[in-house]
Amino acid sequence: MDVVARYESLVPDFDAFLEALHRPLPTTVRVNRIRTTPERVLRAFGEAGIRATQRDWNPWVLEIGTDKPGNTWPYLHGWIHGQEEISTLPPLVLDPDPGEVIWAAAAAPGGKATQLAALMDDTGLVIANDDNLGRISALRANGDRLGVTTMAVTNQDARNYSFDPLGIDEVDHALVDAPCTCEGTVRKSPDALDGAGPEASANLAGVQRDILERAVRATRPGGTVVYSTCTFAPEENEGVVDAVRARTGARVVDFDVALVSEPGIEEWAGATYDSSLRKSRRFYPHQNDTGGFYVAKLEVPT
Repeated sequence: MDVVARYESLVPDFDAFLEALHRPLPTTVRVNRIRTTPERVLRAFGEAGIRATQRDWNPWVLEIGTDKPGNTWPYLHGWIHGQEEISTLPPLVLDPDPGEVIWAAAAAPGGKATQLAALMDDTGLVIANDDNLGRISALRANGDRLGVTTMAVTNQDARNYSFDPLGIDEVDHALVDAPCTCEGTVRKSPDALDGAGPEASANLAGVQRDILERAVRATRPGGTVVYSTCTFAPEENEGVVDAVRARTGARVVDFDVALVSEPGIEEWAGATYDSSLRKSRRFYPHQNDTGGFYVAKLEVPT
């Protein structure tokens, strides 16, 4: 836990934060609204003798009493997708309308991309991209299992992504769930902190900035881009968003979510960020019994 000691000045109730990092993460699933309803899934789990309860803040997220949701028939039938509760946030913050065109820049294995499709009632188009060819099969398989018919899967480097093969000039919105140091996943992956730290964060920040800038420039004027990571590092969070904001003129805007969170920060390790970064949000494991996450919402200038 030495890696996270540098965040003591950022995290309220740091001792509770450290204690939470040592607790197992609750098992949660997202109900797939393309195929079913929370009520039907709750009945199915009850009939199978598996405890399942809805989250107060989002009835489409269930905590279940098994750590192997992939072995249940609701999973096999595409009624649910195993997804960490906090990772359902970015698509909800993006809040797309039916029929829109969305670019998910780093989409594999598909939890958020298929959630976007579901939020649009499987209309419009979700361009689900990933640069890792080995993860594309999981992305496609999850889309098929969940009954998504409006997802186009692509395999490109998001930093210089070309929409030409799709015949598209711009998208309505974009989701950048960026590759990161994954510090916030330590509750489910105890080795997540191996290799993390300031140097690793600085190395990743350049890639993250380039992907986010490409997303902003690919999005129509007035459209929105949501940026998220599962790490605590300001170098990968506020630092990335602030740099892209300055390069592109995109505005960091407020969003509402019914979970406890902390505002983004304005300074870190000698760096200062625009005051608008306080509109981004930090989610800590001890506040909602989840993993750690960071989310920012940007509006593309008109």
